[in-house]
Amino acid sequence: MILYERLTFRVPQGINRSIRKQAIHADSFDRSYNGAIFFIHSFGSIKRTTVSERGIFVFKFIFLVRWGLPSFLFFISFFGPLLGIILGFDAINGERTRGTLSLILSQPVYRDVIINGKFLASIATVAIMIASIMVMIAGISIAKLGAVPNGQEVARAFLFFIACILYIAFWTSLAILFSIVFEKSSTSALTSIAIWIFLAFFVYMIAGVIADEVYPITRQSTPELLAKHESLRTMLLRFSPAVLLEEISAAILNPTVRVFGPMFETQLQGLILTPLSLGQSMLVVWPQFVALVAASIICFAVSYLAFMRKEIRST
Repeated sequence: MILYERLTFRVPQGINRSIRKQAIHADSFDRSYNGAIFFIHSFGSIKRTTVSERGIFVFKFIFLVRWGLPSFLFFISFFGPLLGIILGFDAINGERTRGTLSLILSQPVYRDVIINGKFLASIATVAIMIASIMVMIAGISIAKLGAVPNGQEVARAFLFFIACILYIAFWTSLAILFSIVFEKSSTSALTSIAIWIFLAFFVYMIAGVIADEVYPITRQSTPELLAKHESLRTMLLRFSPAVLLEEISAAILNPTVRVFGPMFETQLQGLILTPLSLGQSMLVVWPQFVALVAASIICFAVSYLAFMRKEIRST
């Protein structure tokens, strides 16, 4: 908890107390989750580095490549929403059920202090957890590789870290929203999980069905029709935050990625496949970054407004 103390000592007193309370609530889960993910992925990272080659992009190889075990990106995209939901599904209705929310509000504490503290504490927990896992895994893998990343690769890893935080922040704010809307914690948890399952799995089937209906594919289909089909499918898939994170990670950690979606041979002619700079890679995925930031902000803004207007009675 020393890290939480250092993070919050300059925050206003009301928010400081709320952050500490939420941090204590998440601390035990943080340790077990952190240890499990580190053990699983560090084992896979060590295994992958024994078959590595020189001249590769270090963090791409560490966080994106799969060799026997799922990649670190897979763990974040799959377990990150569950982490965000666990941290937020009972943030408000759990306090209301225990009768502590009305007790807190009876003190000279503003409502926005509570909701802000809940959200900031959850994000701080996620940030410390992911940062510690990434640093430990990268340290073991770099030592095994014997290759030191340059400044631009470190900057790319930091942007990947920010994208992971934004991704989990969306699910945390969504879970907090449902904890405000629903009276029972079980209802908010099940609703959050249902949306996660839909956006993580069913969106792929729905996108494919819609694309097949709009642009039917046959053996006689032209390349232009195939491109339209794939473009529509890709656009629909981007309603899933997991797809946005995957595209951001692929472009940021792999400088050779230039575009997402279909390309014609005429577009590839004369193209020099040199690695892109960090700024050029950001230009490739800036719409995905903006969409992920907007989704997190909008979801938290709705949660904020809902909580400020929520009628809270003492029980």
